[in-house]
Amino acid sequence: MSATMIRTLIVDDEPLARRGIRARLVATDFETVGECDGGRTAIDAIRALAPDLVFLDVQMPEVDGFAVVESIGAEHMPVIFVTAFDAHALHAFDCHALDYLLKPIDDARFAEALTRARECVRDRASRMGERIAVHDRGRVALLDPRDIEWVAADGDYVRIHASARSYLVRETLTAMAERLCAPRFVRIHRSTIVNVAQIGELRPMPNREFVVVLRDGTKLRSSRSYDEAMHNVLGDSR
Repeated sequence: MSATMIRTLIVDDEPLARRGIRARLVATDFETVGECDGGRTAIDAIRALAPDLVFLDVQMPEVDGFAVVESIGAEHMPVIFVTAFDAHALHAFDCHALDYLLKPIDDARFAEALTRARECVRDRASRMGERIAVHDRGRVALLDPRDIEWVAADGDYVRIHASARSYLVRETLTAMAERLCAPRFVRIHRSTIVNVAQIGELRPMPNREFVVVLRDGTKLRSSRSYDEAMHNVLGDSR
């Protein structure tokens, strides 16, 4: 995300509906980076464009909005559902939707949804840039998350591997996973988190698990429990 603009994808099988959302985003800090007329193309576009926000219709041919969220992963895509039907609202918020707008769109409700989206997206961006303090030989080092290659559970601690060094931090792996925001990091095992940018190769095993080879040659094993999370982040690169 740039310093001022929030990159937005609009997904709806009705051209008029897409045009209406696009027009409402003009002169705001939301930039339309793409439009899709169906769920199948939306999945590809989200993986390719990594938008900050998705306006997503619910009822679409072949692949509906909920299937898009399931394929990508709700934690990877802040979404505002836009639909003519109010019956799906409960399901939408089960998917952690930021908002649920009914067609025809009310301008005041749309502005309210943008405010909520703006706060969420910028909070995610600030957390992604948050440095992590670790104790190192009598001093406190501040690690940029981009420099972290992988993290492993180590008893009541986690061991952070970064720039050819490792640091022991008293924190649970679950808490560390929340600090290392998706989609930059992915949990591949109950005891392992990896930086997606550091993955150089995936080697399939007969039991549907993978050996994850990092760019420095480190080999880590994924588990089937986290296979879908890897697929959501890496798409067809497996």
